[in-house]
Amino acid sequence: MNASPSDTAPEPVRVIACGAIAREIIALKAANGLEHIDLQCLPAIWHVYPTKIAPALREKIAEARAEGFRRIYIGYAECGTQGQIDKICEEEGIERIAGPHCYAFYTGTEKFLAECDNEISAFYLTDLIARQFEAFVIEPLKLDKHPELRDMVFGNYTKIVYLAQTEDPELQKKARWAADYLKLDYEYRFTGYGDLEAAIMSA
Repeated sequence: MNASPSDTAPEPVRVIACGAIAREIIALKAANGLEHIDLQCLPAIWHVYPTKIAPALREKIAEARAEGFRRIYIGYAECGTQGQIDKICEEEGIERIAGPHCYAFYTGTEKFLAECDNEISAFYLTDLIARQFEAFVIEPLKLDKHPELRDMVFGNYTKIVYLAQTEDPELQKKARWAADYLKLDYEYRFTGYGDLEAAIMSA
């Protein structure tokens, strides 16, 4: 007897992710027919405030368990939480995206870590940060109100590197504007989804 679609369908998985990669996960879901993935995101701006991430993850994991999800996947890298996400994953028996942060897994974690010693003066953008540079950089650092802080904060950087997930001319313009705003050189690199694609496909 042939298996019915319900017999062969992957088990539902709750992916609890950073809102900074929501667009990318949604795009991967649509492109690959990953209907078994139930995505929930924490605020993207917590990319700037990583101490908020771990407590909220604990709550979201508890909610997912209460809703009956046996499979849960964390759509965060380490992301500046000082080991808190790894601690949660170990305690809960769940996995996360490998790598220290989104810049690494978009580039490819092994490649990024091999190259980062030569780029200690680079400030990285992704599609999201290029799109919302004001909200993610200018406003949190109060550069709009205190422009004199720009050289204090970014004085040791030499360039902006835009790690692009999509080939979007408008975002490239915004990234160039950001480099000009910070008085830094500009470099564009198309990464696509990098290691994120494999992580979501295996979730």
